[in-house]
Amino acid sequence: MRHLKLIWLFWSTSLGSEAEYRINFLVACLSSLGNLVGSLFALSLFYQKGGQLGDWRWLEALIIMALFTILQGTMRAFLNANLSRIVEHVRTGTLDFILLKPVSSQFWLSMRRFSPSGLPDLLIGIGMLGYASHRLSLSPLAGLVAMLPLASSLLILYSLWYVIATTTIWFVKIYNVTEVLQSVLAAGRFPIDAFPPGVYRFFFTFVIPVAFMTTVPARFLLGRGGLDNLLWSVLFALGLFTFSCLFWRFALRSYGSASS
Repeated sequence: MRHLKLIWLFWSTSLGSEAEYRINFLVACLSSLGNLVGSLFALSLFYQKGGQLGDWRWLEALIIMALFTILQGTMRAFLNANLSRIVEHVRTGTLDFILLKPVSSQFWLSMRRFSPSGLPDLLIGIGMLGYASHRLSLSPLAGLVAMLPLASSLLILYSLWYVIATTTIWFVKIYNVTEVLQSVLAAGRFPIDAFPPGVYRFFFTFVIPVAFMTTVPARFLLGRGGLDNLLWSVLFALGLFTFSCLFWRFALRSYGSASS
């Protein structure tokens, strides 16, 4: 309950400060609409003249794009707003004050801010998902089953981002690395079957687990997921999250603080 109260306090103050710059929200809406148009156009190129992405029909591929848009909105609302500031905390020494607070430093750094700039992507993604699910007549039970792999996707995305953000303890400027990660994750807007078998599918499944973040939840929503896929998705997410926590504690051993 204490953590829930802290989250409410964190997000209410963040929204209050963001309300001073309302034009930013309008720009975010226009940016999200532009990204949506570009993504739909790119996806439609695969389906021209009877083309297809593996065994994924148009509406089924649209579900994957909707899930990717939801993840992108989450990334904008939470990860960009919070984890990108770890660099500044380390550089200016304000991380000292966070470490002295009577709450987990990882929790504080991960949940301190909420940016409404991610809301347009979240709403667009949910709308696309609802539209495609209605057209495909998917059952609500399938949606409930898909919630677990989707939660695993969010945990995987957070853990990857936090591990990269943690490296700022040693390398202060990591902006280029996060940009590369976002570019690689953009591959998640397409089914994993869109990539050639072999090295590419292995890379997007186990190195940068794009397949676990979008394709696996979509398969469960469509009733194609197996128990083994669900188990691997959950275990992979929990393992990566555990690694991010341990890696943060290990990195703090090398943090000298601003006063040392």
